Amino acid sequence: MIPSEYRQRFYREWTQKGDLDSFGMLLHETDLQVYFSSAVEKTALAKRTYALIEKFHTQIRNTIRSFPEFFTSLDPLHVKSDYKITEEMILESRRAGVGPMAGVAGAIAEYVGRDLVGLTDELIIENGGDIFLKSKTDRNVLVYAGEDSPFRDKIRIKLHGGGSPRGICASSGKIGHSISHGNTDATIVIADSAIAADVFATAAGNMVKSKSDIQSALRFLGEQAGIAGALVLIGEKIAVWGDVELV
Repeated sequence: MIPSEYRQRFYREWTQKGDLDSFGMLLHETDLQVYFSSAVEKTALAKRTYALIEKFHTQIRNTIRSFPEFFTSLDPLHVKSDYKITEEMILESRRAGVGPMAGVAGAIAEYVGRDLVGLTDELIIENGGDIFLKSKTDRNVLVYAGEDSPFRDKIRIKLHGGGSPRGICASSGKIGHSISHGNTDATIVIADSAIAADVFATAAGNMVKSKSDIQSALRFLGEQAGIAGALVLIGEKIAVWGDVELV
């Protein structure tokens, strides 16, 4: 993890908080937006969030010091970490066939979320567009596919309330600074964890060089345990698989 030029999260201006309170947290390379039940005391939750980001960044940096390839590899690694967060990144990225840092944004959101979820019955943690969500009520997530996409501001996914936490993560060959070898405007994956959603969004996005690749990418996702659904946008083409409700 290295310092990078800060990128304003302009899409946060579009968020309708409704019944939730929120705060932002910018620390090291992490830029979180945390939404939580308005009945919860904000200062204590923000203090705990700060400590968690510090903790997990330290663990990721320590892993990189032990295994420099953890930071640079675009391929799966066969090493074992002493920390749960980086060990899960290694294992999930190995399943997806990508490098472990493909799951770093989802991992921070996931591990901060797992700790905070007992403190509030409504929790959404957004980290650069990658989301950990635990909600008792239905929530709609806007899919941003870029200013030139014919689907700009038109696609939302309804996530039904109740049940276990979920991860909702995106990859794009045209938007953002993350590496993608594909050409999708947006590849969205919904999974049992934000780490899995993050690495499999990267893996599926990498596969789609053209519209003819979409079905094979969705078939790949359908074969994976813990992946609930996916959405792929490329040009005027939209493809949906699994437990995805568009609104």
